[in-house]
Amino acid sequence: MDDELTIAGTVVRSRLITGSGKYRDDRIIKDVLEAAECDIITVALRRIDFDRPREGVLDHIPKGKVLLPNTSGARTAEEAIRLARLAMAMGCGNWIKIEVINDQKYLLPDNAETVTATRTLAKEGFVALPYMSPDLIVARRLVDAGAAAVMPLAAPIGSNRGLATRDMLEILVDEMTVPVIVDAGIGRPSHAAEAMELGVDAVLLNTAIASSDDPVAMARAFKYAVRAGRLAYLAGMAGTSKTARPSSPLTGFLDPMSDIS
Repeated sequence: MDDELTIAGTVVRSRLITGSGKYRDDRIIKDVLEAAECDIITVALRRIDFDRPREGVLDHIPKGKVLLPNTSGARTAEEAIRLARLAMAMGCGNWIKIEVINDQKYLLPDNAETVTATRTLAKEGFVALPYMSPDLIVARRLVDAGAAAVMPLAAPIGSNRGLATRDMLEILVDEMTVPVIVDAGIGRPSHAAEAMELGVDAVLLNTAIASSDDPVAMARAFKYAVRAGRLAYLAGMAGTSKTARPSSPLTGFLDPMSDIS
């Protein structure tokens, strides 16, 4: 299927984006990426040893992948900007997932600070992908600030609850002029397929794969789920009805008035 995703001029084949955290052993990351066939992988900057950046998690990410550092741990726009600049300085490229979170119970993003960080980093040449609570007005402000995509949460980080924000996600899909990437809350392959059926451009998940009994097999399951959901969306799914709709015509079948004796 020739259905590539373009973000800021970069074409990627896969609409599944995976993370690199929570694995029992980082050495499995390479196998997970191969099973998922994803092109973009996120990495938390706080997990990188800046004195020895190529020793640790980055050492297990194959060449040719788009590295998406995130500013996890930033509580303000200023902290997120500083982390992004540090990532670029150490050779991680100019892609950045902007996370600004100062709520420690639900880990919900601070949308206002996220807009501020996005504006500054986009002006500095970053491909800014902001993580956000789904809100149409905020999403529009992020696009105006230079966001290459918007990344609304489906449910709180690590909750595996699925599309708790489904109605808002549908609004963003209808209104956004940049890719919509669902991030956080996806816990099952069926959740990923459902998100893709809505018309989102991609899904990003980490916990559901990393915390499963078999991360490699789960990565493969999510790969197929994302593809199935995308194909269903492109095919145009049938509408729903409150009453039954026969799949075969009933006219002329066993006319109750006919004499069958």
